[in-house]
Amino acid sequence: MSVIIPCFIAAFSISRAAGHIVKQLFFLADNREVWKVISPYSGGFNTLLLISVSAVTIFFHKGVQTYTFIEQKAKKLKSANRRLENAAQEMKDLNLHLEEMNINLEEKVEGRTAELSKSEKKFRHLFSASKDMVFFCDTEHNLMDINESGLKMLGYSNLDAPLLSLEKIFSNKGDVDNYYQSISQNGFIQDREIEFKKKDGSVIYVLLSATAVYDDQGVLIGCEAIAKDLTRVKTMMEQLVSSEKMASVGQMAAGVAHEINTPLGIILGYAQLMKDDFEEDSETYQNLEVIERQTKASRKIVADLLKFSRQTGSVRENLNLNEVLADVLAVTEHNLNMDHIYGHLELENDLPEVVGDAEKLRQVFVNLTNNAHHAMEEKGGGDIILSTSYDPKGQHVIAQVRDTGHGIPEDVKAKIFDPFFTTKPVGKGTGLGLSVSYGIIQDHGGTIEIESPVKDLQTGETSQGTAFRIILPVASETEAVL
Repeated sequence: MSVIIPCFIAAFSISRAAGHIVKQLFFLADNREVWKVISPYSGGFNTLLLISVSAVTIFFHKGVQTYTFIEQKAKKLKSANRRLENAAQEMKDLNLHLEEMNINLEEKVEGRTAELSKSEKKFRHLFSASKDMVFFCDTEHNLMDINESGLKMLGYSNLDAPLLSLEKIFSNKGDVDNYYQSISQNGFIQDREIEFKKKDGSVIYVLLSATAVYDDQGVLIGCEAIAKDLTRVKTMMEQLVSSEKMASVGQMAAGVAHEINTPLGIILGYAQLMKDDFEEDSETYQNLEVIERQTKASRKIVADLLKFSRQTGSVRENLNLNEVLADVLAVTEHNLNMDHIYGHLELENDLPEVVGDAEKLRQVFVNLTNNAHHAMEEKGGGDIILSTSYDPKGQHVIAQVRDTGHGIPEDVKAKIFDPFFTTKPVGKGTGLGLSVSYGIIQDHGGTIEIESPVKDLQTGETSQGTAFRIILPVASETEAVL
């Protein structure tokens, strides 16, 4: 554009100069008429060139402006395009980064989900396979979940689980309040002995530990707990304490019995000798008889003490408990019938033999029968059943003495085998009968159990009365008569 304008101006200048030269030439040649004809064309041509120069000049100016404007716009578009390219690259990089983050997040979520699933399976297995009771409860004392072992421990089925609450399984209502108070204040309970009530109303002893459960706002919403059944352990501990106590008392009784036996023998001997010096109807003779009678009673108590402490000899032989029980009923039946008490034998056929001292075992069953007799005297009659059975799984012979008396209270059961403990009035018993019986059965390698009230094994119903079970090991084929 900068070349065209000077060209047009140069052409215009040449045209004007050429026109003046031609005009002068025509004037010098005296051809004015020719110039008149040519001059309009020359002037028109010059005018056209002038217009062209003006047009080109204007167009150039506008073109320059337009070019400048377009160039500025182009620069702006180029800059904008560059920014868009940069933004697109950033978006692409961000998208790649987001994709990588998404992949990593998905991997983390999958891994965390797998870990949670594995943890839940482990927890669920621990919950369902635990032999202890595991349960969850809310703040309204309702059980939200409980495992199979817990239901079995309490005697319930899966259908009963949604209906259970702490009030139903805690034996004492005060324990429920103390339980939640400790949970609220401390956030946990550790190794607390609690009495739980089973479906049938019986009580079991458990060792309870619990932890509070909170929501995201830190509000208490419930608790989770584990309860271990201590009933068997508690019974074993009581038996162990009783055995240790009886062993100590036995040792003491043996020493005391030996010390007392000598002066009692001397008193009895002198009383019998002095009787020969007086007439039978004299007051002195009768007083000596009282001394003799009371001395013999004292010697019998000493003998019982020696039997309790197992300091006397024992003869062992193979014997049949059916014969022992038949002999016991034959001896005691007359006295029983006088008080309208009737004895019954329920003996198992082909009962295996046991090894023991027949006389001492008779003493045990006579003592148990007499105790049953006393338990039914006030009732005005009843029945005593002497029975035997065989447990092939445990290789035991079981002999049972059962009565239909008033039964034995729970607080008395734990003390009934203690030496000198008796519920009979003064003068009716020494409290050594069951202690001696306990020692004799232990000496035979057996155990003695008590049940009151008595549960029928076939119907499951309980009835009033007491049952003493003697469990003795079966004699092996290689055992010889001692």
